[in-house]
Amino acid sequence: MSRRRKAQIRQVLPDPVYNSLVLSKFINAIMIGGEKSTAEKIIDQAFTSIQSKGTDAAIEVFNKAIDNVRPALEVRSRRVGGATYQVPQEVKSNRGQALAIRWIVKAARGRKERSMIDKLSSELLDAANNRGSAIKKREDTHKMAEANKAFAHFRW
Repeated sequence: MSRRRKAQIRQVLPDPVYNSLVLSKFINAIMIGGEKSTAEKIIDQAFTSIQSKGTDAAIEVFNKAIDNVRPALEVRSRRVGGATYQVPQEVKSNRGQALAIRWIVKAARGRKERSMIDKLSSELLDAANNRGSAIKKREDTHKMAEANKAFAHFRW
């Protein structure tokens, strides 16, 4: 982190199909090696797979999954008098959204299904239904924050 000035936040254009900023950020997170068209195809086919499996619209399932995975608390390391404490803090909305996107993509890549389309659609459906690896990651983060609540007075 720079001590001179605050990092500029880049503007991301919304997704042309669904007109969603969050989906555009999600596409950028899925993308590997600058192949954005491949990432868009993966998302599009995953959304058609979700549409065929579920009753809700795919974009609604996606938004619900992001909301379910977004953490409310996290722990941050704070050094006080030679000791390092894990201090629980609230997560800002932008960071919560970024963490949710990152956790869903990582959980989808870690699944055992055959293609990324199947992995992503299954993970999004699981996250929308409050199960899966990404939800477990959020629960673990909340448990760690709850366990270290005694050090909350080190927050400043």
